Amino acid sequence: MPRLIQPRAIARGATLGIAAPCGPVDPQTLAAARAVWEDAGFRTVHRDDLLARSGYLAGDDARRAAELSELVSDPRVDAIVCARGGYGCARILDLLDPTSFRAARKPLVGYSDVTALLLWQRRRVGLVGFHGPMLEHGGDVDPLALASLCDLLVGVAPPDPTWSGRGWGGGRAGGRLVGGNLALIASSLGTPWEIDTRGAILLLEEVGEKPYRIDRALQQLRTAGKLAALAGIGAGGFTDCFDPRHPEPEAEEVLVEIARPLGVPLVTGLPFGHVRRNLAWPMGARATIDGDSGELSLLEAGVGR
Repeated sequence: MPRLIQPRAIARGATLGIAAPCGPVDPQTLAAARAVWEDAGFRTVHRDDLLARSGYLAGDDARRAAELSELVSDPRVDAIVCARGGYGCARILDLLDPTSFRAARKPLVGYSDVTALLLWQRRRVGLVGFHGPMLEHGGDVDPLALASLCDLLVGVAPPDPTWSGRGWGGGRAGGRLVGGNLALIASSLGTPWEIDTRGAILLLEEVGEKPYRIDRALQQLRTAGKLAALAGIGAGGFTDCFDPRHPEPEAEEVLVEIARPLGVPLVTGLPFGHVRRNLAWPMGARATIDGDSGELSLLEAGVGR
């Protein structure tokens, strides 16, 4: 795995390249989201074929890979924000050039299906990426989430770098942040971008998965040895993760059952994931987690000069 480096901080007024590496993009949603970013003081650009559709994908694999590669190499683009998740990132990862990503050192932002791209970038490029809000909500963006992401991209320390959730014990520990969407993390196993959790704080979120499917993904991580050397676990939103046929256990209970025997700090209910207040965090940056107080504290902004 390459030595980890930070992307370059951007300036207020920088140019953001919009990519669609996953599902198709709605034009009205895109226009409203661009207006939000431009009101925040940034310029936005994208390819003419960003709105391409091929079934459940934003155009074919070659288009989506070429789009991302062009944004990486374009000197006019300072950072890349993904338009939405859905599905499709894993189909294009072997079409991307890690060397160009590392040379460009551009901040890359996304979550959900973009978890695969962030894991690839962490493992194959050795570059910090940002798990955070995209353009999928149009103009309905949480102001604090947007401000938090902007601060991270320009290298400004957030006014409060500590997030609060529900602590389940395990004491306090430090490590580098890694993780994202649980289903995408589990599907990374056996690939060249397989998640590396050694000494890390594993952050997890999920949407629309029933508790037994969450259990299955966590058991897969456990039996693959990915939970054995963790520093801690932090859970964000597990949104709409219920099963009316089997109301118990709930998703959080499944996570607690698997995590507690590990003896590491565990915090649930943190403000990230498929929730309105989806605060951004830098994958690969250092943090601390306290399972007694229920707090996660970011120690690094995630960008350099």
